[in-house]
Amino acid sequence: MSEYSGENSVLRSDLAFAYRLMRPANASDKCLFVLHGSGVDETTMLPLARQIAPRAAVVAARGRVRQEDGFRWFERITPTSFEQTSIRTETAAYAQFAAEVARQHGLDLRRAAFLGYSNGANVVSSLMLLHPGLVRQAVLLRAMPVLDTSPTTDLRGTRVLIVAGATDQTYGPFAPALVTLFSQRGAEVDARIVASGHEFGDADAAIAREWLAAPVAS
Repeated sequence: MSEYSGENSVLRSDLAFAYRLMRPANASDKCLFVLHGSGVDETTMLPLARQIAPRAAVVAARGRVRQEDGFRWFERITPTSFEQTSIRTETAAYAQFAAEVARQHGLDLRRAAFLGYSNGANVVSSLMLLHPGLVRQAVLLRAMPVLDTSPTTDLRGTRVLIVAGATDQTYGPFAPALVTLFSQRGAEVDARIVASGHEFGDADAAIAREWLAAPVAS
C-alpha cells in the first residue's frame, strides 16, 4: 500500500477494538470508518476503501467475536438471526471506540462516512438506530435489519446508501425492509441493486465513490 505511510501497517491495540489507521500522503479532511464482514479481519476492506475514498483517512477496526479463523462483530444464532444482547453490547462499544479514535487522532466525525459490508454493515445500521448523531453518512453493502425491536430514532439529516446483490439469496430478500426502516425514520436513502451475489466488487466501489462525492449539507 504505497499510498500510505509506514505507520499504517501497525495493528493498534490501545482502544477497545484492534484497528489500523491509514493516512494517505495527500490526505483530505475526510475520514472513512470501515467494518468488515464475518469470518475475516480488518484488512479485507482496505482495497475497497482505497477505491472508494483514495484521499480519506481510513479507520479499519476488527470485530471482537471469534468466528472460525476470523472475526465478526456480534454473535449469530442462524445466518439471518442474531443474538440481541450481543448486538447492543458490541454496537455500544464501537460507538465509544469511534468517538475515542476520532478524538485521539484528530478526525472529524461530522465529515466521516461509515462503510460496512455484511456483518459490518449490520453494525453500522445498528449504530444509526441505537446511537443517533454518530453516523451522518453510511454505505451499507449486503445488509439486513438485525434488531428484533428497532427504536423510532429520528434520522433526519442522515444519508444512507444501501447496495444489495441481485442474486444474494441470504440477505437480498431483506434489503427492501431495511430501506423502509430508514426511510420511515427520516433518513435520505439511496437504494441500489448490483449484478452480484453476497460478495462485493468494483460495481459497489464505483457506486459508493460517486455517492460519497456528492455535497453534504452542513
